Amino acid sequence: MSAAYEDRLRAFVGREIHPLRPGQDPVNVPMIRHWVEAMEDDNPIYLDEEAARATGRDGVVAPASMAQAWVMRGYAATAAAKVGGGPADELTDLLAEGGYTSVVATDSEFEFHRELVPGDHVAAREVVESISPEKATALGAGRFITSLRTYHDQDGEVVAVQRWRILRFRPKAKPQEPQEPAERSEADAAERPEERAPRPQPAINRDNAFWFEAARERRLLIQRCAACRTLRHPPGPCCPECGSFEWDTVRASGDAHVYSFVVNHHPRHPAFDYPLIVAVVELAEGTRLITNLAGVTPEEVEIGMPVVLDWVDAGPESSLPVFRPVAQEGHW
Repeated sequence: MSAAYEDRLRAFVGREIHPLRPGQDPVNVPMIRHWVEAMEDDNPIYLDEEAARATGRDGVVAPASMAQAWVMRGYAATAAAKVGGGPADELTDLLAEGGYTSVVATDSEFEFHRELVPGDHVAAREVVESISPEKATALGAGRFITSLRTYHDQDGEVVAVQRWRILRFRPKAKPQEPQEPAERSEADAAERPEERAPRPQPAINRDNAFWFEAARERRLLIQRCAACRTLRHPPGPCCPECGSFEWDTVRASGDAHVYSFVVNHHPRHPAFDYPLIVAVVELAEGTRLITNLAGVTPEEVEIGMPVVLDWVDAGPESSLPVFRPVAQEGHW
């Protein structure tokens, strides 16, 4: 990139791209209820006044992680046509000018100053903290954009600070594929079957490496706390129930049922067949797993449908669990 382009990018560092703007609704119990039900967070201080007061609070409080939810504009406001462009749009246009047209969120760090309570009205402003030099990433050449969002209450007091980082990247060009003849004979097709693109590989770290190693051997493991014996998935370093760092594993039976599912049509990846069924299955042991459903059409899938473990080769040294339906006397 030219020096002039770099200077234009650097000019955004320290610049406010979203002025202080209040959320559409104050902190309220119905939204808190929806949130904790979706997150399966049964901490009573969020909905039970008596339980909250027993902890020394004046009443119920909102989960800290809801801070961003209070300033989200909702679908109608987001989809509405914009009149004029602000600094955020200017930065987006400048990045697109450099070819950085794709975006992926990378991480979010929160610092909470106080708990929010029903009646608080949250507002937020956002300032660009840094724009990295161009980096080579697996997705393509890109730049990490870090911004600082400050959340205020109705009195102007800072209640939370969020450092939000995204990667704006230039998608890698697809390799040029050799031209095939317009038609192939059956003999040609048999001799040269079309190869499927490799599946995206999972991100493996110290906490989940044991799980993927077992999957390569086609064993589905569930992490278990060695102290309180609670099963948990996805794998993690610490038991969410008792806080113990000691753990072992149990092998899943492979029996499960569909807890929820979505049918994915876009965006398409050449490693998969579409429509693609992505499901949350609940194992017989009680933990849940995000997986694909195989051997069934979207129209046939039902919540509660019994399924059984199967495996798919996801690469030369990688196998991943999928689940197939269990037929029960003509119905799922």
